[in-house]
Amino acid sequence: MSKRKKMSLLWSIVIILIIIVMDQSFKIFIKLNYSISSFNQPSIIDWGFFKLLFIENSGMAMGAKLNDFLPFLTNNSAKLLLTFFRLFAIIGIGYWLWNNFKKNSLLFNWALCLIFAGAHGNIIDSIFYGVVFSHSYGQIASFLPEQGYAPLFLGNVVDMLQFPLINWIWPEWIPIIGGNSFTFFKYVFNIADTAISTGVGILIVFNKRIFKPN
Repeated sequence: MSKRKKMSLLWSIVIILIIIVMDQSFKIFIKLNYSISSFNQPSIIDWGFFKLLFIENSGMAMGAKLNDFLPFLTNNSAKLLLTFFRLFAIIGIGYWLWNNFKKNSLLFNWALCLIFAGAHGNIIDSIFYGVVFSHSYGQIASFLPEQGYAPLFLGNVVDMLQFPLINWIWPEWIPIIGGNSFTFFKYVFNIADTAISTGVGILIVFNKRIFKPN
C-alpha cells in the first residue's frame, strides 16, 4: 500500500473513532445522569429551536419498528432481526470502505467513514446497552447492574437531540388535520444518526462527482 493510501486509511480510522467516542460519551452521560423524558416533562435543555431530551428508540429511524411493516413479528423478534441487519450492513459498509482506498475519491471516503461510524455508534446501543445498564423509566440508570433492562442484542438506541424549528396550527378548513398542531422538525436523534445522514447526504448531493464514469 502506498504512503498516500496509508495516510488515507489512518485518517479514516481517526475520523471513525472520533465520531464513535463522541456519540458513546454523550449517550453514556445522558444515560447515567437523567431519566427518560416523559410526556409533558420539562426538557433537559430547552432553547426553543433546540431541545435536549432523553428517549430510547427500540426501532428504526423516526421511531418506526420493523413489526409495524411485518405485523407477524413480535417486538423482540423484530428488534433482534433489526440488530442483525445492522450488523450485516456494517460488514458490507466496512468492506466497501476498505475497497475505496484503491480509488481516489475523497468525498466518497468521507461519506463512508461517516456512515460506518454512525452505524457502529447505534449498533453498540442495540447489542450492549440492555446488559450494561438498568432501565431509565422514572429513575437514573446504573452501570453494570446485577440484571440489565434487556438481553444481549435487544437494547434500545439512546436519542437526545431535537430541533423543533417551526410550530404551527393547521387551518380548520383542511380535512382530517385541520386544527391539529404541527412541529417541524420534531424527530429526536443522536450524533450517530447525524453522521449517517451527513454521509448519505454527501453521496446524494455529490453523486455525479463521486460515481463519475471511468
